[in-house]
Amino acid sequence: MAMTDYTRARKLAQKTYRQDMAEKRYPYLRVLDELLPFAQTVGEQDLGLIEIPIDLIAGTKTAGRTNAFASNFMPLLDETSEFAAKWSVLCDSHIAEGIREPVIACEFMNSYYIIEGNKRVSVLKYSGAVTVAGYVTRIVPAWNDSREMKIYYEFMDFSRFSGVNYIYFSRPGSFRDLCRIMGKEFGAVWEPEERKIFSSSLLHFTDVYQEKGQKLPITPGDAFLLYLHVYGYEDMVSRSHDTIRRELAPLWNDLEALPTAGNVSVVMQPAKEPEKNLIQKLADPETALLRKLLAPASARLHVGFLYYKTAQSSGWTYSHNLGRLYLEENMGGRLAIHVYDSIETEAQCLDSIEKARTDGCTVIFTTSPRFLGASIKAGMKYPQLKILNCSLNSYSGHLRTYYGRLYESKFLVGMLAGILTTTDRIGYVADFPIFGATANINAFALGVKMVNPAARIHLVWSTEKGCDIDRIFREARVSHISGRDTITPLHSTRRYGLYDLSQEGDMILASSIWHWGKFYQRILQTILNGNWNRTSSMVMGQSINYWWGISSGMIDMIASQSLPERTMKLVDLVKQQIVSGQFQIFSGELRDQDHTLRNKGNHVLSPEEIIRMDWLLDNIAGHIPATDSLVEEAIPMVRIQGIYSNREEL
Repeated sequence: MAMTDYTRARKLAQKTYRQDMAEKRYPYLRVLDELLPFAQTVGEQDLGLIEIPIDLIAGTKTAGRTNAFASNFMPLLDETSEFAAKWSVLCDSHIAEGIREPVIACEFMNSYYIIEGNKRVSVLKYSGAVTVAGYVTRIVPAWNDSREMKIYYEFMDFSRFSGVNYIYFSRPGSFRDLCRIMGKEFGAVWEPEERKIFSSSLLHFTDVYQEKGQKLPITPGDAFLLYLHVYGYEDMVSRSHDTIRRELAPLWNDLEALPTAGNVSVVMQPAKEPEKNLIQKLADPETALLRKLLAPASARLHVGFLYYKTAQSSGWTYSHNLGRLYLEENMGGRLAIHVYDSIETEAQCLDSIEKARTDGCTVIFTTSPRFLGASIKAGMKYPQLKILNCSLNSYSGHLRTYYGRLYESKFLVGMLAGILTTTDRIGYVADFPIFGATANINAFALGVKMVNPAARIHLVWSTEKGCDIDRIFREARVSHISGRDTITPLHSTRRYGLYDLSQEGDMILASSIWHWGKFYQRILQTILNGNWNRTSSMVMGQSINYWWGISSGMIDMIASQSLPERTMKLVDLVKQQIVSGQFQIFSGELRDQDHTLRNKGNHVLSPEEIIRMDWLLDNIAGHIPATDSLVEEAIPMVRIQGIYSNREEL
């Protein structure tokens, strides 16, 4: 009976062999000993006896029996060979009582290579087994700053405390994201029952996903994570295959777009509007009086604004509300604006979107990263709505996101700080460690370094528990501080922007500013002109990420008239070069706090590299805080948009 199985297995091997040869791929098992000479390693770890996912077994440690198997681990040797006889006996034994003896293997970069037990693996693969028990030694690669290595180091940390080695991702930060969605801190040890529930949940999802997703260039883990972003994890283990199948269907375009979503969907500049006809010209702000006289009330576009807290209690919301007021002043005759505030939870956000829809809103701005999850869910439920969320780095095709390249103005403020400092020590107050925040800090530091290489930036976080900002800056003897960029009407202060501690009343010298009204006006004018879908990077299932800078008018810097004229001429000259694109802030040689080279002299960091920046420059004293060191109010925001270093100590 087993020899019949061997013949079937050999036919599978021959088929795979022919396919590999036709597509010019290596047709045998990979050999780890042939790969390691080209890789830097830093040691080994004994993982003990673990369950090895069969699909992750890539080959053998040595070249001894390589040619006996095709690349799918099926046997290639003739049925009359001694090898075939031993394989058949082992197959009989497996059918009768199962294979219990563990294999011995090495793991390298999430692939397993068999030292002893190749035939056992072959028989188990042929029989459809999911895992095989094995004693495993991990060969640890040397750290580098590549995307692949960031993912693998994060995986090593994750598998150590979770005991899970059967999920993998193609994006850095995904293991942390998974823990966040599950409501667990990254680093917290998983209990056996938690692993069991997770394994069942992933298995249920993968069964459904693989019905259709085999050919997608993403991992099942990538698909699972996107699914959890929308539907959550809480009752995952009890969801039926039919439920998962139904919920997964509207996400399929997102899954297909996922491999490229981080590159082509970032819109860096406002699109140029085509020549307007007479009707469209009547919609321009410059013809406001004529527009108000001729436009019927029914032609007004209903627009909803969803606010975190209120404009009086939140500086962030206050700045967006100024943008709304700008709209009313410049486009009021064409718009009916609805405001929904005091929103703090996802459930409240979903309720507010529902209220906005019933109020007739067809365009909805959800003005906080906290609202991203609710915005995605509402976008799936109501695809006819135009929902835009104020956040960075979204990969959902059910909404668009918008944010500003604040780092451009931060660089200019940093130049001023570097020129004006009297102690070569400058303070910087950051708020949330989220996407884009590190770029702002580093750009400020680069601006300082450009004019004053000797100066140091002392970084503190206003959301970190027990952080005594005044004491830290006093002990560091800083002369100037870069504080928050927005003010809160209920808690007004002169400590925002760049201010001078030596002046009475902490004199404000300069500040980055958000001009959200410029963005809102441009987007709504595009909709009124019928050009919403003209954005060149828009494809089905892919999001648009607006990320505009100083050249759009959405971001700018204001400065005190008391500053030296020649200093401001220098800053204005650099500003003009940023606007024209002649000067790229994150270019040239960049080194982090460990003096590791992060960017070579002839390279410019990509938008994704800037957004996901998880390191600090070498002229900064400070750190990126962990989630558990933050105040309670900051945690929801950080869990949605948090960015952390993927390089962890083993």
